Amino acid sequence: MNQTIRKISPVILSGGSGTRLWPLSRTGRPKQLLALTHDETMLQLTALRADDPARFGRPIIVANAAHADQIEAQLNAVGATPDTLILEPVARNTAPAIALAALVMPPEALMLVMPSDHVITDVAAFRAAIDAAVPLADDGWLVTFGIAPQAPDTGYGYIRTGEVLADGVRRVERFVEKPDRATAEAYLAEGCYAWNGGIFLFRADAYLAALERHAPAIAAAARASHAAARREGARLYPEAEAFGASPSDSIDYAVMEKAERVAVAPVDMGWSDVGSWDALHDLAVKDDGNNAHHGEVVAIDTSGCLIRTDGPLVAAVGVKDLIVIATGDAILIMPRGSSQEVKRAVEALKKNGHVTLDRPFESALSQD
Repeated sequence: MNQTIRKISPVILSGGSGTRLWPLSRTGRPKQLLALTHDETMLQLTALRADDPARFGRPIIVANAAHADQIEAQLNAVGATPDTLILEPVARNTAPAIALAALVMPPEALMLVMPSDHVITDVAAFRAAIDAAVPLADDGWLVTFGIAPQAPDTGYGYIRTGEVLADGVRRVERFVEKPDRATAEAYLAEGCYAWNGGIFLFRADAYLAALERHAPAIAAAARASHAAARREGARLYPEAEAFGASPSDSIDYAVMEKAERVAVAPVDMGWSDVGSWDALHDLAVKDDGNNAHHGEVVAIDTSGCLIRTDGPLVAAVGVKDLIVIATGDAILIMPRGSSQEVKRAVEALKKNGHVTLDRPFESALSQD
């Protein structure tokens, strides 16, 4: 291990609702609390990426208060007992959430900020990128990890990389919004762009200073809510009224796109944000017919399908390129390649106030 490495505080953001993976992911049990790609849940896998006690401290989790019991149980089950579980009284996006985490640690502490619902298959590459970024973060730079683009994807923001600052780290020239297809193809051809994956490394005081300069209302609300917070064991409850007064904004818009000393560590680490059922099909082990199965499935003369059941048996005969997701109380069927359209079903259910948006289902498989 690089001798300049000192202990890093993992900060795991677990406030998302994951509606793009309905009907499996719901507000009562969003995707980060589900086992989608491995035996462990997405949250557990995120915590295990920082399970080296010589390199990382115990994780700090920022989450929805409604999920507190599930989060503690899942982390304890894999030996990743949180140092602090910060329970937001209301969702205010990532910039305020990260500020709350920065306020519970020493000013000079290094924060590794990670979403709780991403896949990283090459953890060694991720840790090597962290090692490369530490000296710059220690020097006050705000570092983001740029994902090596695998395709001209229009679903991600991009980072244009600039001059070399250190081995494996470059200055961020600019952040760019999600492009159209032609623009994304041009970015890949140019070769100096990375996907913006939303993973960061910086000192707590550097982040708070940048927030106070570029988004002072967020910084003030975080400080006020932290100052009046109450603690119950590892759980920290920020004061609701003060935190609720914060503007809702992402770290990208509030800080990273405005700060001057911003660096990127480009890394190819088998990353996915598992943002759709199509992404899960891409990640899954598939049979000779390019089908990915989970649960009790019978597939005959079927190809190119993602069929997942956590409830009844699903039999598919003579179909191709479908997504079929079955739980104990809901079934989703749609063409593969169109899985972002699940939002139309979610919007219709919201309009009707349907219980399947919020009620965590009990998997029939878990009763075996």
